[in-house]
Amino acid sequence: MSNIYKAFENGKAFIPFITCGDPDTDTTYNAVLEAVKNGADLIELGIPFSDPTAEGPVIQGANIRALAGGITTDKVFDLVRKIRKEVTIPLVFMTYANVVFSYGSERFIKTCSEIGIDGLIIPDIPYEEKEEFEPFCAQYDVDLISMIAPTSEDRIAMIAKEAKGFIYVVSSMGVTGMRSGITTDLNSVIGKIRENTDVPCAIGFGISNPSQAKDMSKLADGVIVGSAIVKLLEQYGTDAPSKIGSFIGEMKDAIR
Repeated sequence: MSNIYKAFENGKAFIPFITCGDPDTDTTYNAVLEAVKNGADLIELGIPFSDPTAEGPVIQGANIRALAGGITTDKVFDLVRKIRKEVTIPLVFMTYANVVFSYGSERFIKTCSEIGIDGLIIPDIPYEEKEEFEPFCAQYDVDLISMIAPTSEDRIAMIAKEAKGFIYVVSSMGVTGMRSGITTDLNSVIGKIRENTDVPCAIGFGISNPSQAKDMSKLADGVIVGSAIVKLLEQYGTDAPSKIGSFIGEMKDAIR
């Protein structure tokens, strides 16, 4: 059974997203430790890319800052090795196909497995093209996480049947970022997923406060929050980890 399932064993899962290397790897390391201490059940680690098409301005800014600070894929791998000495909860990477291709797909996924990465989210690879990565993920026991958006419609059943780890349910169309409200009919999307698989679902894109997190947790098995956390890194820099810890504590209380 996938290690990712552990995140969903004790009730609703809270999943923070953190861009690696923003503003530096020590801050990322400390932010991850604070996240775990305050109840994060699984952490998404972003490997920066120069053209992150799924991201709104907040996470795009984090990518630019991290790359300007000299972050590389190898430095991210070293950071995860350090994190894994302290952290046992599931960890997944979120990055773009170009990052994986340029490193060498098999070499990248094999390294993920060796350093303790449990899953991989690649938002710019559609379901129909996942064969580029799926065989290596299966070989090295890294779950390739499927994303299902409100526009997936007649593809939802097909994607859900083959899903591994957890399903990333995209709450709203467009890019990542904080939203004042989420109006998509997620009930029917998740209903269709449930008809086809018992793989856990987590909702992301646009969730930024405890009230939204609570509402989304009623629909799904977990809640993903990225931009609101990255915003704290932008605001507080190297002092952000304690602020992130407090924020995650509040969000966790809201969904449990």
